[in-house]
Amino acid sequence: MDPLDAVTWPVLTERLAIRRATPDDAAATWRWRRLPEVGEWITSAPTDYATYRERFVDPTRLALTLVVELDGEPIGDLMVKVEDGWAQAEVADQGRAVQAEIGWTLDPAFGGQGYATEAVRGAIGMAFEQLGLRRVHAGCFAANEASWRLMERLGMRREEHSRKTGLHRSGEWLDGMDYGLLAEEWRG
Repeated sequence: MDPLDAVTWPVLTERLAIRRATPDDAAATWRWRRLPEVGEWITSAPTDYATYRERFVDPTRLALTLVVELDGEPIGDLMVKVEDGWAQAEVADQGRAVQAEIGWTLDPAFGGQGYATEAVRGAIGMAFEQLGLRRVHAGCFAANEASWRLMERLGMRREEHSRKTGLHRSGEWLDGMDYGLLAEEWRG
């Protein structure tokens, strides 16, 4: 069963609606994901629409992707990947599907207005309140200051600052940062 099937869609925030992505969202998300300032930080940055669309509609990826809408128009996307927590063998069953990795992109045309913070807050709230997860976590390159500042604004705790652990498409090994938040720490 897909864990996100348990969510009541759309998830509404003060100004935004968050919903499951469909194959039809490929063109809208391509608008911002093709921009160099977005591609600088995301895991995969195809340079042509056909390659991007093929990856976007892959069922495994599509199942994790959410679309952020403002007045019915897509302005960003989120990833919520429910996963197992690390557990010793004797208690492994209790560690299944208890946390989520989250990620996000926002159309830069909508930056600086709090939309990314509001959307990620909505995803975290969904993870704790609707899915009943115990923990969320996210990571970024340390040079992606906007991303780690967003995590800190939401009360996420810096759990790791690693040295030269991520190979960037520039060919450089960059520092990384990982943040986490427990359900009992969530302030909504």
